[in-house]
Amino acid sequence: MKEVLLIVIAYLIGSVPTAVWVSKAFFGIDIREYGSGNAGATNTFRVLGPKWGTFVMAIDVIKGVLATSLYLLLPYYLTNEWDRTNLMIGLGLAAVLGHIYPIWADFRGGKGVATLFGMILAIQPLVAVCCVGVFLLVLYLTRFVSLSSILASVAFAVFILFIFKAEEPLYRAFAIAVALLVILTHQKNISRLIRGSESKVPILKYRDRRKTRRREEKAD
Repeated sequence: MKEVLLIVIAYLIGSVPTAVWVSKAFFGIDIREYGSGNAGATNTFRVLGPKWGTFVMAIDVIKGVLATSLYLLLPYYLTNEWDRTNLMIGLGLAAVLGHIYPIWADFRGGKGVATLFGMILAIQPLVAVCCVGVFLLVLYLTRFVSLSSILASVAFAVFILFIFKAEEPLYRAFAIAVALLVILTHQKNISRLIRGSESKVPILKYRDRRKTRRREEKAD
């Protein structure tokens, strides 16, 4: 029963609609009525800018870490690694579900990537850092947060299954499920990427301006 209660609490933590509350409190708008219509960090980057997008992303990551770490309240799991990992996966998934379907925001949330990362960070920090590296590299090269999220989630499955070779069956299944979940929740983004209509986040503007100037100079 204690585990069930913690899972409910994890869902409620994940349900905190950071992007919605920020957009309403500081801009008087509902972020879900603009951009892609999602209440996540990516859409916040597009609509409200890098500062608020970074803030929302950080809080959403913290939600995942906090919810997944609720196992610390039950002493039994401090010394039982296998059971602890399984419970952490359950807690983290509850938080991600809360982010996607938040009870505090009419069950209309974001895609859960930042909260999912917080979950991975709590379970296996080294793998999380590797995934961040993939995310940042793709983001630097393309400025597409959606593509960065998709490739980082696929990389997570590769790291768990083939590089770190996790032994827990549930953890291996979870890694595959993460990649499939992120791909599934980004179907519209994938369509826009294929059509060439996906929006880029407003970062690295100076790099883009330099490239534009170089192209113009060559054209002259």
